[in-house]
Amino acid sequence: MTLQDRLRSLSVVDTAAVLVVIAAVGGVLWSPKLSNTVAKATGALKLVEVMVDVRNISAADPDGLVREALDAGRTTLVIRNQPAGSAELVRVDDIRTRLTAVQPDGRVVIADDPNKDINGMLNARFVLKGDAMVSPSGVVMAGTKLKVGIPVELEGRTYRVNGTVSGVTIP
Repeated sequence: MTLQDRLRSLSVVDTAAVLVVIAAVGGVLWSPKLSNTVAKATGALKLVEVMVDVRNISAADPDGLVREALDAGRTTLVIRNQPAGSAELVRVDDIRTRLTAVQPDGRVVIADDPNKDINGMLNARFVLKGDAMVSPSGVVMAGTKLKVGIPVELEGRTYRVNGTVSGVTIP
């Protein structure tokens, strides 16, 4: 039987089955998990430090929320409504606003804004470390470019807060 005879004997169902198999193989080869595994094996993934600013989040106990996040040691990232894995939580910095007042004698007095204690507002900078691919156009984490200004969700066992990337560094 020649090749032309074999091709003529293929039915529509056979052709559809071949296309489904090709699509399945393509989906497996181009999956983000496989590409991350290949990137780890080839050394394309590097450790990056990401700073996420969380501002004006109402919380009954902001200090307890920060303590719980630090005790967990990791937080889950959601970038543009897509899960981006988890990252190590290095530290949480207080970035509440400071009040400045000039005194009649010319001295400048700087004090913490007392509204945090009164209203229970969380203003913090979450410093995270995680693996990401570094490309010429920027840092790519879970298939999404991380740049200053990108909205990010941080999620833990007892919290889910929205923030904005305020810094990306490659140590």
